[in-house]
Amino acid sequence: MGLFDKKKNNTEKQEKQTEKTNQKSYQPLGACIVTKSLLSGTSRLKWMFRENNGIGTGWVALGDTDTQEYINQVENLTVVDFSLLMEIEPAVRNVFYMPIGADLEFISDGKYFVDTRTGEEIREPVKHPLQIAFERNLKFLNQETYDAVFFQNLFRKTEKLERVAVGQVDLPTGRVVLADPMAYLGNEKYQTVLEKQIPKGSYDVELSIMRSALAGIRVAAARLKITDEIPLRYEIAMPKGFEPTDLQKPGVFSFFGVDTGLACFADVSIAKEYKVFLEEWKQEHPEGNLYQDYFSYLFAENAKSDLAVKVGAGNFLLWKLPQSRKRLVMFASGMGDGIYSAYWGMDQNENITELVIPFMNLEYF
Repeated sequence: MGLFDKKKNNTEKQEKQTEKTNQKSYQPLGACIVTKSLLSGTSRLKWMFRENNGIGTGWVALGDTDTQEYINQVENLTVVDFSLLMEIEPAVRNVFYMPIGADLEFISDGKYFVDTRTGEEIREPVKHPLQIAFERNLKFLNQETYDAVFFQNLFRKTEKLERVAVGQVDLPTGRVVLADPMAYLGNEKYQTVLEKQIPKGSYDVELSIMRSALAGIRVAAARLKITDEIPLRYEIAMPKGFEPTDLQKPGVFSFFGVDTGLACFADVSIAKEYKVFLEEWKQEHPEGNLYQDYFSYLFAENAKSDLAVKVGAGNFLLWKLPQSRKRLVMFASGMGDGIYSAYWGMDQNENITELVIPFMNLEYF
């Protein structure tokens, strides 16, 4: 190998190494505007503001030597991915989720930002708005009671909310079970059988489908319609053997758990039949996954139905047990896994009119 070939090989190796070194450490986050002085390293990060400029994230970053005259010249500005700005100054990670209108000064000595409008020091990552809403929602849920207007608003049609009737659930005993159908339905220890009993029969299930710019398409609430009477008040639905007054006692809870992002309305007799179905299915599919290998196909097919297409959501399923053909309804549980309580709607004569499971406070999303 000649000297020229060796130099060529060394050059190619250096180029590959440089290319590898220059690979981004972060996933793409969206475009932002930076000054070329900041990009080249001739200035250090000093100012950041976020505006509705139609360019990616809306963030603009300026250096400490950038004058007004300098930034007024468009050739001194360039568009890069926000992840590149994070490589220049990792502290910008903390402010990525700040809202439109943010105006910040970077304190390079302490590696933190100051909100120029409020004087607040920003030293920790600002949470994503969805994370903030999620945490607020967790604190809001499972209270002993809410105003009747709250429940009524969950099923009132608005620009972002639609009430969807998904079918009827069969209740041969009138004893309602709430459970995660993939994790706890049929498990007497973990499913929640309610204390109050309703007349035997079949009842409509309605879902409140929310379209949120923040959270996407979600099931905000589920309702079991028992009568057409208007409920005047609501009380928390307690497990069998307990009344609302028992909530003050140690170890007494009202909620049911969700671990697979799904919930359901079912009858206690159907829950027992479901347990048999599940045991038989597991015997036939010892290495199988109930959702992935059985229910995911059914949910996917339901997503093609006229109703699902109309509302833009396939996150619910009216399902019949293979043997008896009795029906239960499964649906996504708002933001997913968690603990949720149901509430009985009572009319003027103190008769039960409905059973509602709120998953989301609409005001937060």
